[in-house]
Amino acid sequence: METTVKKNAKTRSKKPSGKTGKMENSEFHEFFVDELKDIYWAEKHLVKALPKMKKAATSPELASAFEKHTEETNNHIATLEQVFQLLDEKAQAKKCDAMEGLLKEADGVIEDTDAGTLIRDAGLILAAQKVEHYEIATYGTLIVFAQNMGHNDVAELLQFTLDNEKATDVVLTEIAESYVNEQATAE
Repeated sequence: METTVKKNAKTRSKKPSGKTGKMENSEFHEFFVDELKDIYWAEKHLVKALPKMKKAATSPELASAFEKHTEETNNHIATLEQVFQLLDEKAQAKKCDAMEGLLKEADGVIEDTDAGTLIRDAGLILAAQKVEHYEIATYGTLIVFAQNMGHNDVAELLQFTLDNEKATDVVLTEIAESYVNEQATAE
């Protein structure tokens, strides 16, 4: 019993605290990098889907918001590539099942609604906000992970992207509440 206690104490003392070291060789660091690969895939596929959503939008404001978000998503991709570089990791995408599903939903909105209607715009806003909320949750968590591992430079970069995702969500809400939802109910 005494030997087991001493052995466990030694094992515990060798583990990094999570706030002082970068933990490159830790299982948690590997998990973190894996999740970065996941959101990298998500952003790369979103940037391909946004022009289709722009084309499907009825209102010029929503089309403009999708165009702006396409540009911002390209910046998010570049930011993630910078994050991988800071971590001495290859910028590699890993299929994101969540984003794949969300983008299929957006395609479904386009297929299931009539072109030129604000019902379609309301559906596109719903689909886009689902994407934004997924990204907000992901980036928020990745920031905390980075901070806990001492990757403050990475956390700062991810914070910029998170702030941008939140701002996009606000813009979509404003478009929906300004006229789209109300006019969609009248169609």
